[in-house]
Amino acid sequence: MTIVGLGALGGGVVERLQGFDVDTIGVRHSPEQGGPTDEVLGTDDLHGALARTDHLVLTVPLTDETEGMIDAAAFDTLSSDAFVVNVARGPVIDTDALVSALRSNAIGGAGLDVTDPEPLPEDHPLWGFENVLITPHNAGHTPKYYERLADIVAENCRRVEESGEYEGLRNQVV
Repeated sequence: MTIVGLGALGGGVVERLQGFDVDTIGVRHSPEQGGPTDEVLGTDDLHGALARTDHLVLTVPLTDETEGMIDAAAFDTLSSDAFVVNVARGPVIDTDALVSALRSNAIGGAGLDVTDPEPLPEDHPLWGFENVLITPHNAGHTPKYYERLADIVAENCRRVEESGEYEGLRNQVV
């Protein structure tokens, strides 16, 4: 399994895989930061990771670098059995390329917690695939969401105050 984005969400995915004997590859903007996966690669090695991927999970923030990162070339690199899960942001995947890959059986299927456009129009082709699961993007607001958010902000403020550095903060998008 390849997890693209090793922040809190990507780390949570890896944590839930513990005990299932899953080989994991992490892809992140700054691979020198390491991560909880068996192997960590930079985004410049994305296609190398995709070539070895059975399941792809996208957990990256939407930035100029990540917008459209899973495009036609990425779908060509994945195996025809690969399953793509997007719990990041819809525009991380090129939707037209995804539809094309599904129509041509270039990938095994997709699980989409987010789409582009969002909300997905009633007549969009993604609704018609049997190998696509679309769920509402509402899992982030848990009963203790704002408590956890406050803890992260407080910890980051403390780190900056102590070190004077803005690098390596929790949930930091670089």
